[in-house]
Amino acid sequence: MTKARGLTLVELVLAIALLAAMAGIALPVAHTMERRASELELRRDLRAMRRAIDEYHYVLQSVPSAKRNATAGDWPEKLDDLVEGLDLGLAKEVKVKFLRRIPRDPLTGKDEWTCRSSKQGPEDDSWDGQNVFDVRSKAEGKGLDGRPYSEW
Repeated sequence: MTKARGLTLVELVLAIALLAAMAGIALPVAHTMERRASELELRRDLRAMRRAIDEYHYVLQSVPSAKRNATAGDWPEKLDDLVEGLDLGLAKEVKVKFLRRIPRDPLTGKDEWTCRSSKQGPEDDSWDGQNVFDVRSKAEGKGLDGRPYSEW
């Protein structure tokens, strides 16, 4: 008589239970890693936009021939000014650009940001429209570090 080969029902159930337990551990870790990657991208985008705003301000202060806006001071009027560029009056139809495009917020999936003017305090939630001094994410909730995204 030959012995039958194959898996018993008990072995099959144990293997499925072990795979389910491993998947139950792996899914939350994968979600946390995905969230961490989105937060790192958000920090990188905020840093790039803030650097561009500061460069815009520095260029306007250091180049006397640059065209200024009386209401915005030496800050951009809107975020799109960083992409459209700044006419320094040095060459015909030449503009200094500070960003290639407005980045997409990785948490909201949109290229919309909360702006703050130089006349507003850090606690102000609505933009007064005078100029762009700082940007923040419109995402709700808190990051992995426990701070709200609107405070980053």
